This record gives sequence, structure tokens and C-alpha cells, in this order.
Amino acid sequence: MSQRKASGEPGRATIRDVARRAGVSVASVSRVLSGNYPVSDELRRRVLKVVRDLDYVTNAHARSLAGGGTPTVAVLINDITGAAFTHVAKGVESAASLRGWLTLVGTTGDDPERELALLNLMRQQGVAAVILLGGAYDHDEYQLRMARFARSLDAADSHLVLVGRPPLEGEVPATTVDYDNEGGAYAMASHLLSAGHRRVLVLPGHSELTTAQGRLKGARRAFEAYGVPFDAGLVRHGYYEYEHGYEAVEESLRQKQSFTAVLAGTDVVAAGAARALRAAGLRVPEDVSVVGYDDIPLASQLTPQLTTVHVPYEEMGRAALRAVADRREGGGRRRGGDAGHLVLGTHVVVRQSVRPPVQ
Repeated sequence: MSQRKASGEPGRATIRDVARRAGVSVASVSRVLSGNYPVSDELRRRVLKVVRDLDYVTNAHARSLAGGGTPTVAVLINDITGAAFTHVAKGVESAASLRGWLTLVGTTGDDPERELALLNLMRQQGVAAVILLGGAYDHDEYQLRMARFARSLDAADSHLVLVGRPPLEGEVPATTVDYDNEGGAYAMASHLLSAGHRRVLVLPGHSELTTAQGRLKGARRAFEAYGVPFDAGLVRHGYYEYEHGYEAVEESLRQKQSFTAVLAGTDVVAAGAARALRAAGLRVPEDVSVVGYDDIPLASQLTPQLTTVHVPYEEMGRAALRAVADRREGGGRRRGGDAGHLVLGTHVVVRQSVRPPVQ
């Protein structure tokens, strides 16, 4: 129950109530909530605390009549059911709601034409930013298309933010919020190698996806660092789906390939791989170790619990929203130029799915 309701004050809290409780002017509250003007961190914290305490809801209609309007960010995601990047969207939404901003979510279905249509629609709607989630396909057409999107949004006083994908080449008005993808794979492969594994089935993802390329590169680098030959014949590419993990392991076993561990590109792929091993009468980790990547809730729900790479997905979402807000509040809506590249760290979460190989 809000403090306002607890104190017996009738009706819904107004912006004047927020200003009175925070000890600031109505204009100051409006600036904090709109995100259109630079304000101090102390003022923002004070006002947002009162907003939460009073359960204040911004009257978006009244603000639009006054010529303001609630800042809105659009989050575009390939598949809204994808477990990892829904946590990024959650981070964006939680950071946006603290500022009184709105969040829209759209799905592209891995269709470049739909992606283009949604970006154009969001530009026409005057959103503060478009946040694109997930890996990208590594080819020149992608670079050109994204650069065109970024400049189009910039010309409309909006901004493009890429999350979980590499930065664009050259001076492009876009912000990138990424994570140490290659480093996480290097650390996980090193964990398997230090446990004594030498024959590792690697399921990094689709061969043209930048995410998969980074994870495969990190794994190969670990083998090189340990002086262990890397068998490219034990690499199987495919989409980040449960079925790929199952089918890749099933096919490898059918071809009588020798491996003592599976390094999966995602936790979902790892779950499919573990299921295929059990179907073949093999135990995890007694017979074959299995590791994943992402550290979504599924990883700790599997039996045995999955050793995996933790990616700070929610923090990536919050960082993406902060980048947009800082850009708007720090001297207004700056136009043009590379807007920066933030990389967050990853680390291995050791659970129960790895053991030294059977001698």
C-alpha cells in the first residue's frame, strides 16, 4: 500500500502531491519524469522515490496536450519467447518505468523486411530510441542496413541501440551494449579442459551469427592456450533451439564420434543435448559432461543443475535505457557520431554437470 493511501489522503496522487512531498517545484518533477531536460542524480532519486511512495501514475494524455508526451522506447526482438533476451527487455522496462517512460516490444521473426517496417513505424511514432536485441548475421548487407537505420532515426531525433551484437563500423550514430561473449566461451572451454576433457562436442550456434562466431572463437582460443588440438569435426552448427542440441548429439553418437563433454551455445541447446545423452543410456555428468551459456533460470532447474556462463542480461537492458536517457538529458538530444560501446563482463557458474572424463 502506498504512503499516500496509508495516510488516508483521498484520490489519486497528482504531480503537485509529488512536488510537495519531494520539496521541489512542479516543473522539476515534470523534468525528471519527461527525461527531456538535464537534472541532478540527487533530484532524480528524490523525485522517483516519492513517485513510488505515492504510487503516482503520469497522466500521459494531459502531458501530450501540453506539448510534452511520455518518452517511449521500442524494444525489437527476434523471438519474444527466447529465454535470454526477454531478460534484456525486462531490464529495459524496469529502468524505463522508474523514469516514467513507456516501453513497446515488437518481434521481428528474424525477417529483415519486418525489422525495417518496425523501425520505420517506430521512427514515425517519435520514439526516444529503438533497442535491437540479439546477435546479428555477419555480412556487409547487415552493416549497410543498420547504418541506414541509425542515421534515419538520428535525423528524427531518435536513437538506435544495439544490444548483444557487435558495434557498427565507422562513425554511425548508434550505441552498442554488449557482453564479453568470446571471453565467456574461453572461460567455459578452459573449465572443461582443466577438468581433463580433450574431446569436446561444440555446438556454438548458427555459423553466420556473430554470437556463435564469438563463442566458437573463444573455445578454439582456450584449446590453443592449453596446447590441446581442436577437432573441427566435433563442431556442429545450428539454431539456438532445444531440437538442435538433441539432434546434434544424436547424430554424433550415431556416427560414433568420440567425445567426453558437450559445450553448448545456450542453456536451451544444452538441455536438448542432455536429453539426447539420456535417451542413449548415458549419464550426465558421470559419462558425459554438459555445459551451457546464458545462465537463464532453466540452468538451475535441470537435473543435474547446469554449469554455464552467466550473461548479465537484465543489466544490459538497464544499461541500454540509461544510455538513451543520458544522451537525452546530457545536453539535449545530441546528433550524429558514434555514441559509444559498452561491454559487460561474463563469468562461469559452476554447478553439477561437469566431472573429469572416465579413464
